[in-house]
Amino acid sequence: MAAQDELNQLERVFMRLGLAETDEQLQSIISKFLPPVLLKLSSVQEGVRKKVMELLVHLNKRIKSRPKIQLPVETLLVQYQDPAAVSFVTNFTIIYIKMGYPRLSLEKQCELAPSLVTAMESKPQPQQDSLMQLLIPALYHVKYPPEKTKGTSIFNLGEKPKIVQQLLDFMLDVLLMPYGFVLSEPHNRPNQSPQQGASSGGIAQPPPGMSSYAAKRVVGDNPWTPEQLEQCKLGIVKFIQAEHIPENEAIVHLVVASSDTRHSVATAADMEVKSMQSIIDWNNPLIVNKLYKIYLGDIPLKTKEGAVMKPELKREPVSTRVKLKILPHLLRSRQAAETFPASIQVVYDGLFGANTNAKLRGLTLQFVHHICSVCPDNKIKPLGPMLLNGLTKLINEYKEDPKALSMAYSAVGKLSSRLPQLFTKDLALVQQFFEAMCKEAPDIRLSIQEALAMMVGAYCSLQGASLTLMEALVAAYLEKPEVQVRQVAVKFASKVFASDHIPSRYMLLLAAGDPREEVYGEARQVLRALPNQTTEKESTPKVMPSFPEMVHYIQDKASQRIKTSAKYTAGTYILPFNPATYNEIILYLRMCLAHSAGVVPISQSFVDMQDQAPAISRYVRSLIPDSLISPSSLKNGEINPVQMYIDLLEQLLSAIGGLPVMYCLLEVVSIYPQKLAAQFTDKIDWIKALMNTNKDEIRELAAELYAVVLSVMSGNDLQMAVQNLIKSTKDGSPETQHGALLALGFMIGRYLARKKRASLEIQDMEHSDTEEPLEDQLIQSTTETITSFLDDASTSLAMAACVAVGEIGRNGALPIINEGPGFTKLHLVESLLAKIRSSKESNKMKERAVQTLGYLPVGDGDFPHQKKLLQGLMGSVEAKQIELQFTVGEAITSAAVGTSSLAARDLWVVAEEEYTPPVAVKVNDVVPWVLDEILKKYIISSNPHVRQASCVWLLSLVKKLSRHKEIKSHLKEIQSAFISILSENDELSQDVASKGLGLVYELGTEQDQNELVSILVETLMTGKRIKQNFSEDTELFQGNALGKTPDGQGLSTYKELCSLASDLNQPDLVYKFMNLANHHAMWNSRKGAAFGFNIIATKAEEQLAPYLAQLIPRLYRYRFDPNSGIRQAMTSIWNALVTDKSVIDTYLKEILQDLIYNLTSNLWRVRESSCLAISDLLQARQVDDIVDRLTEIWETLFRVRDDIKESVRKAADSALKTLSKVCIRICEPSNGAAGQQVIAVLLPCLLEKGIMSPVTEVQSLSINTLVKISKNAGTLLKPHAARLIPTLLESLSVLEPQVLNYLSLRATEQEKATMDSARLSAAKSSPVMETINMCLQHLDASVLGELVPKLCELLRSGVGLGTKGGCAHVVVFLTTKCPQDLNTYAGKLMSALLSDLNDRSSVIRKAYAVAIGHLVRTARTNSTEKLFQKLNTWYLEKDEQVYRSACALTVHAIARHSPDVIKHHAAVALPLAFLGMHEITDEDKGETNESDLWTEVWQENVPGSFGGIRLYMEELIVITQKALQSQSWKMKAQGATAMASIAKQQAGSLVPPYLGLILNALLQGMSGRTWTGKEELLRAVDSVVVACSAELEKAVPDQPSIDAIIQVMLKECHKENLRYKMLALKSTANILQATKEDRFKDLVDILFPVIKKSTAAGSSREDDHEEEEEKEKELRMEYLLCAFETLGKAWPSTPETQAQYRLEMCQLMCERLKLSTWKIQLGVLQAMNSYFQGLLLLGQDNRDASALTEILKDTCTALTFPLENKSYSSVRAEALSILELLFKQLDETSQWATLTSEKRDIILKSLTSMESDKRPELKDKALDLKKHLANLP
Repeated sequence: MAAQDELNQLERVFMRLGLAETDEQLQSIISKFLPPVLLKLSSVQEGVRKKVMELLVHLNKRIKSRPKIQLPVETLLVQYQDPAAVSFVTNFTIIYIKMGYPRLSLEKQCELAPSLVTAMESKPQPQQDSLMQLLIPALYHVKYPPEKTKGTSIFNLGEKPKIVQQLLDFMLDVLLMPYGFVLSEPHNRPNQSPQQGASSGGIAQPPPGMSSYAAKRVVGDNPWTPEQLEQCKLGIVKFIQAEHIPENEAIVHLVVASSDTRHSVATAADMEVKSMQSIIDWNNPLIVNKLYKIYLGDIPLKTKEGAVMKPELKREPVSTRVKLKILPHLLRSRQAAETFPASIQVVYDGLFGANTNAKLRGLTLQFVHHICSVCPDNKIKPLGPMLLNGLTKLINEYKEDPKALSMAYSAVGKLSSRLPQLFTKDLALVQQFFEAMCKEAPDIRLSIQEALAMMVGAYCSLQGASLTLMEALVAAYLEKPEVQVRQVAVKFASKVFASDHIPSRYMLLLAAGDPREEVYGEARQVLRALPNQTTEKESTPKVMPSFPEMVHYIQDKASQRIKTSAKYTAGTYILPFNPATYNEIILYLRMCLAHSAGVVPISQSFVDMQDQAPAISRYVRSLIPDSLISPSSLKNGEINPVQMYIDLLEQLLSAIGGLPVMYCLLEVVSIYPQKLAAQFTDKIDWIKALMNTNKDEIRELAAELYAVVLSVMSGNDLQMAVQNLIKSTKDGSPETQHGALLALGFMIGRYLARKKRASLEIQDMEHSDTEEPLEDQLIQSTTETITSFLDDASTSLAMAACVAVGEIGRNGALPIINEGPGFTKLHLVESLLAKIRSSKESNKMKERAVQTLGYLPVGDGDFPHQKKLLQGLMGSVEAKQIELQFTVGEAITSAAVGTSSLAARDLWVVAEEEYTPPVAVKVNDVVPWVLDEILKKYIISSNPHVRQASCVWLLSLVKKLSRHKEIKSHLKEIQSAFISILSENDELSQDVASKGLGLVYELGTEQDQNELVSILVETLMTGKRIKQNFSEDTELFQGNALGKTPDGQGLSTYKELCSLASDLNQPDLVYKFMNLANHHAMWNSRKGAAFGFNIIATKAEEQLAPYLAQLIPRLYRYRFDPNSGIRQAMTSIWNALVTDKSVIDTYLKEILQDLIYNLTSNLWRVRESSCLAISDLLQARQVDDIVDRLTEIWETLFRVRDDIKESVRKAADSALKTLSKVCIRICEPSNGAAGQQVIAVLLPCLLEKGIMSPVTEVQSLSINTLVKISKNAGTLLKPHAARLIPTLLESLSVLEPQVLNYLSLRATEQEKATMDSARLSAAKSSPVMETINMCLQHLDASVLGELVPKLCELLRSGVGLGTKGGCAHVVVFLTTKCPQDLNTYAGKLMSALLSDLNDRSSVIRKAYAVAIGHLVRTARTNSTEKLFQKLNTWYLEKDEQVYRSACALTVHAIARHSPDVIKHHAAVALPLAFLGMHEITDEDKGETNESDLWTEVWQENVPGSFGGIRLYMEELIVITQKALQSQSWKMKAQGATAMASIAKQQAGSLVPPYLGLILNALLQGMSGRTWTGKEELLRAVDSVVVACSAELEKAVPDQPSIDAIIQVMLKECHKENLRYKMLALKSTANILQATKEDRFKDLVDILFPVIKKSTAAGSSREDDHEEEEEKEKELRMEYLLCAFETLGKAWPSTPETQAQYRLEMCQLMCERLKLSTWKIQLGVLQAMNSYFQGLLLLGQDNRDASALTEILKDTCTALTFPLENKSYSSVRAEALSILELLFKQLDETSQWATLTSEKRDIILKSLTSMESDKRPELKDKALDLKKHLANLP
């Protein structure tokens, strides 16, 4: 039976469909019946289902042909989501959803878009695809909330993770879809070969990046046009932006979109990618894997998963365009480099893929570089071979793009530095690269050079055959024409082979002669590196080849080369090497010789090289056999290496010359002249030729060589040679003279020395085997010749003479007389002293003169003028001659000890330490006298230059004569002298003195040392100084010291050193410190270095080692002392003691303790140095070492940042910045527990001490640190969020300038609102708020429990606009971030927000209201109910405007942000909104109008205002009644307006019981006195009664009768307020007119007196005119008009009343017509019209001729006035209409008789006057009436 009913119903539907003629009818039927018809598909009856199908088929045809017909999509969507629905029904429902949704308007599509998303839940995949197909095009048009923070998700995706994932997958496919793609099925292509068909498996070729399935589902049934697809893509980008899709999910889509071919899509996506760049963690495996998956597609790996994948699901790799966008992001990721095998697949695809291009190849090569740079060792090992293969393949096959080739070469280099073992065995690669370098273009060559340079390291451990092969390779490429090739070959030669590998050294020697600087520079640098210098990487010192082997190798190569084209021709000489190479070979051989001799080889200074000569001499003697055979003869067929060396030197010197070669030859001959000099006797002329060259230095060396060779010649030859030389001095060229003078000096010197040795040996051994002596006369004449040149005009000759005299004097007594006539010794001394003092002489000349003077007493034990000479030297001090004074010091030392001096030794053969003066020589020691002179005269001189010089002399004496008994016995005096110099103003004097003190201390016995220490410490600490005597000519300042401020640095450095030693309880260490504190450049000069303080320093280091723990912290701090003297001194000590960089780590705790303690020292210097030291200590250091002291450091530095001294403040600022950087670096999640620990320590300090600090710099630094930590720390912040967020919120106000509060208090309301809004906006965009937002990201239920109470407290008691606004922002954020977790706390938060919702700042009220608007979503229902009740109470009962404003803002915010809540509580909220809509604001008091907000709430939530009032009628009446009963007049008025609004809008449709409810409410409100706004009630009653008069006539319980209503109204007519009274009268008249009630008498009582009174007043109008005020006069006139209008409308239809008042009424009207203004005339005429219309006398039933005659008599007379009123046509028109009415009535009742002829004439006259009226209609009407009247009988 039921089935039959269903069939019948379906038939009826069918019928109605068939009868539908228009589209509108059809649409109406479909909307109504389609959903229920579809539900019938679930019927169990087959017949019913068939019928439905039949109906649907019919329907489909109709719908498809009419595209404008709308389907009930909304209802269908609800039906579709019904979980109980049968799948059969849902399958059909979705068909119609798909059909109907695109037909909807765009606005409707956008509105239903969220429903589509919701509908997807737990539906089959194809249906989900269909829904997404509908959704995607709509996304472009969806309007998202303007601000990210405000709008919650329109789609509410937070609760639908699965759907989000499906949506994102689909969206990715849409973004990948190319424009204009057409899906072509393979079976539609008959010409396809079977092989092709088989290979593609019957699947269409999908677009890049997509699978066949993806392409199909995106194309769907209705493919999009390219323009539509563009909109879809833009919509997706907008959706991702607005819907807060997690960055990890969204970034891949945006990257793909940014590669789109359409500019609009690419630009939008690109902008979003850039904005997210900083937030994205590119090392997140999720992101990296997604990017790889899209890039590569589904590569079928041979795994289980690969086998399972269906072909139609297999994704293709993306297009090159997308790849170009993905790769730059992979380059940012360390994770991408580590992901195997994807990284290699990307590399190979980018380098060799079918669709790659130059740009992609370039990016891929960058990616290879990235992998080589960041991939960890364990992960790069397996990648290495594959990367190398790929790169070498590219290099071999791809030659088009030089840039790519360059990058490939560089990448190989980088790979070699990461995986050297991969390259070690493959020398072919090196060869290939070298070859390429020879052939490639210059720009590529540079990259190959770079690659090879990096590859060198891989070949450093080669051995055996590989090494030999490498040797051959390098040798071959060293000779290539390309300079870069040679440069790299040099690098290989220097790095791959050991430093004693002879063939590679030879290669380097050849390279050292290269014409290009970059080649020879590098080669020389390697060759000249000293073997004892170890680089950081090499722990073992370098060794050099042995001298004999190296010489042999060179000799072999030389003999080979001289036969080949490699030889070099210089004039007549043929050399095996070019001069540059040859020179380098000689120097290198000299270094090998020194190395083999056991000394440090040096190649720069000849003087230093000469110091090594004795050691080399011993070695050379060991190489040369004892037998006196010729050195050049063969020994076992081999030439002696020394001889080879000499031959090479001789060859180069002959051909080219050169100072180093000359020196080397001189050295090797001089160290063993007995064996090596003889071979040169026959080449004496060649040497003599060298003495004539144009270079002074070479001449000097050649002269000495000449002297050495002469010394082994026999007597005759010797004499001959001497005579020749003397001859040369007289008549040769200046060069010849110069050489000859020097040769004579050296020769005589050597002769005298040998003679002296021989005489000693004679005395010892009593037998002589000496050669023939030179004649004394010859020696004397030679000396005379030499001395004659001392005062020569030529400086070089004078200097040569000086040197020659010195040489003779050093080795023996000068053969000239002591005193007397001629050139004497006295004359010599005076002449030399004069040269020293002369300003004309050069410094070099002066030095030679000083040296010569020093030598004179050395060779001559009987030198008579020793003291004079010494006094001369000591008295020759002048300013700025410090270098000279070191020479003077040496000379004084030599001259003081005389014959015992070290200068007497043979400098080439005997070392200083080996020399002992001969016993037999006469002693001429005057040291006691010299010491006495210096201490008592010069050290205490008043001239600072003399004091400085004497200090240098004293140092020289102590150093050189340390064993001298006089020195040892005067240690205290010497120490006192040095101490007195310590306080000098110049650094060098101090330094010399400090060195001297150290030396003195070392010389003493233990007892001496104790005494010396106590004296020194006492002097330094008490500051006692030696008193100096000042005379008139005393120079107080050295030349450049005048004008400088004394900076107290004199003794301060030494005081600090002393206190440092005292702190260690080792006062004697002060000497060590003084020694180590050298920092003057003088000690690096040749003279300074001679004192050997570096050796003393080394000893001092060893002695100080036990005290390092106490020393290191102090020294570390002292290195940053503001006093430059102390700083330099301490840095020197530090550099001497700390050779290992790990020392700082070892003593870190001690250093830190010292620095923290001294940060608050009393001395500003110490505070500043501590700050700077802390800054230095923390740089590049992990904080986890010092985490326990972190708080202390921060807090102390905060204090120091406010120091009284500016430099200290700056230092503290620098330290704080460094500390901040270091802390930020450690606070990363990757640092795990260490990061957590630092955050736990750091946050309380920054929050309590930093942000709250009164020092603005500390505040800003703390905030910056917090912001950066919050960005870095991520999840590590979570445990601290509950503490961090409230403190930061408080600081929002603390950090705001206080002046803003001051301004805000003094601003107007409008200014204040604008200012507050700007302040809140600034607070929200501040760094502090940024930090808060970062913290909020990591909140969850575990944190909320602790955070919410603090937040509530802040909301209630927080001070400051920023804090309050920030709190509100946090609440809003919480409601969107964790709505579920917030459920428990919503009530508390709401209560806290409510408590301060009445804030006086409108901006805060608004912020709190918005917070509540969001919060109600998560609150419990009862909390929300209480909220609305509270708002209701406030609105109705509180008088203050702030409460009313708060209510409006809150309800509006709830309506906007939580519309569901409003709908749920509509019965409470909407009546309140309705009442609020009618708010009356007093603009004068500055009240804001909130009615717009209320109106928006009302209109958004009701189905039209009319319907809304009907819906909530009872509630509205209740609330308006409450308003009417309010104590506030304003609220009463608002209630009245609202009530009137209800009444007016519902007037026509009010029925019981609402009619009674409204009227009762209105009448109830009417009782009592008059108040502003009460007028609305009158209007309301008026409109209701007029509209519902018929309903009111029925008696209904609880509904007032008409009588009762009129009674109340009449009562209101008696009120005093005139305006109110007038309105009451008008309303009453309207009611009486509508209800036909007769209350005329009541009105007469009120109004007749008024009219009469005004008539009386009108008669005396002129007199009173001045007295009456204009306004009052106007009001009276209005009242009079109102009276007539009321009487007219209320004119009753009851005969009795009419009979009683008709005449009086008529008379009153007529009277007023005569005496009134036009306005009143008009009003009277309108009343008269009503009067005559209702006058019963003019009817058929109540005739009374006499009465009518009386009335007409008055009327006709009165009407003449208006008729003849020429000014106002309206008056004339109204009068004419009355006449027309009268004539009509008189016609109808045939009572013309009542109008007397007299009156007729009057009227005729008036009508005649109107014939000339300007208004034609009036004119015509008057004419008609006149005719009518004239035609009457």
